[in-house]
Amino acid sequence: MHIHFIAIGGSAMHNLAIALHKKGYKVTGSDDEIFEPSRSRLEKYGLLPAQTGWQPELISQKPDVIILGMHAHPDNPELKQAQELGLKIYSYPEYLYEQTKNKTRVVIGGSHGKTTITSIVMHVLKFNQLDFDYMVGANLEGFDTMVSLKEDTKIAVFEGDEYLSSPIDRRPKFHLYHPHIALLSGIAWDHINVFPTFENYVEQFQIFADGVEENGALIYFEGDENLRRIAGQSRNDIDKLPYSEHESVVEDGITYLKFNDREIRLHVFGDHNLQNIAGAKLVCSKVGISDEQFYRAMTSFKGAARRLEVLSENEKTTVFYDFAHSPSKLKATTAAVKKQFDNRQLVAVMELHTYSSLKKEFLPQYGGCMDEADEAFVFFNPKTIEHKRLTPISKEEVAAAFSKPELHVFTDPTELFDLLRQKDWQNKNLLIMTSGNFSGQNLKEFAIGLTGNPIRFGNEKWIKQQGTTMN
Repeated sequence: MHIHFIAIGGSAMHNLAIALHKKGYKVTGSDDEIFEPSRSRLEKYGLLPAQTGWQPELISQKPDVIILGMHAHPDNPELKQAQELGLKIYSYPEYLYEQTKNKTRVVIGGSHGKTTITSIVMHVLKFNQLDFDYMVGANLEGFDTMVSLKEDTKIAVFEGDEYLSSPIDRRPKFHLYHPHIALLSGIAWDHINVFPTFENYVEQFQIFADGVEENGALIYFEGDENLRRIAGQSRNDIDKLPYSEHESVVEDGITYLKFNDREIRLHVFGDHNLQNIAGAKLVCSKVGISDEQFYRAMTSFKGAARRLEVLSENEKTTVFYDFAHSPSKLKATTAAVKKQFDNRQLVAVMELHTYSSLKKEFLPQYGGCMDEADEAFVFFNPKTIEHKRLTPISKEEVAAAFSKPELHVFTDPTELFDLLRQKDWQNKNLLIMTSGNFSGQNLKEFAIGLTGNPIRFGNEKWIKQQGTTMN
């Protein structure tokens, strides 16, 4: 079978291309720009297009399947050629369903936490030597790619994104997966460019719940009133399983899960992660994982990439990086770090980078989301606003929206990071939150410069003690 990717360079698209190549399909693709790490990964498998740009002549070969990426536009010349030839055109999520329609599909959705929950489920299954298909939106330790599809697996685990499927298919991706086991972690308004009202956004999660297969299961965080309502309105032929935070205890800055008379030491922390773990445990139970198997696996789970990732650390300071950008994510992440290290001051720095976060009408949603920080800094680049064709915003408007006294707002990244370098970091933690890179800053290099240590302090302590937690 010949599969052609229009916009093969995307983060999700190139991973799917590699997965299908590994499965034995003939894979070709094109794109008008391909950046790292997509370029190197495609080149490694012989899938990097020979030239940059759209090539309608490739479509004349009549591939069996066209997979259309979001990066392409509706007037893409390759897409037009495929439509004229009457070729079968799939969106990315449509084809994932096509590949797994005879398997048990597990789909993790929600405005926040879905990557981490998916990562936990994948880690536990792999730890217990269960093979499965998967798609996740982050690079995970122990997994070569973000997508895997095989012939002989019986389970597929997908991170369920609510963003649009393709330029010509305006349905949210997670509507197309039809899960047997579904999880919803929470709803906090996002993607304002696509879902202009909160009510319209919530409706997408109800549609997702309605798409659960007959006799399936809907697992949901019971602390979210919208999810409680969605569960109450969902069909009676599916199991409805609420979850909250997993019981735990914090000792000397380390979080332990409580399980019967034992305490299981974790690499991760925070109320939101305790919620994620509780939800993932229910999912794992549904696919046949015992409690003992789950907790043994959790002793080695180190978190998803870019989710409270430690960039550098010494005895007095830890520099965290987190992908957080929406108000709910900022609030949860800031509170988690402050609670875990209550003996240290917290300096929080975030970048307004996404379409929603830079939209003037959306800014008030950030009110109070960094209140837990002892010092707070916000950066935005006016050129990014101009590029996204949004209404300009001012430093004063950003400060007023966050409603935190003495919030510092910057539009010059050099000025911001020079100021941070000059601070006294004794008994202080730094939390950097962004889905971008502060207009080209090398965050890893910056973090090492603050602490002088690129390796997480305390790994040796973990290795010596972890064997005593599970016998």
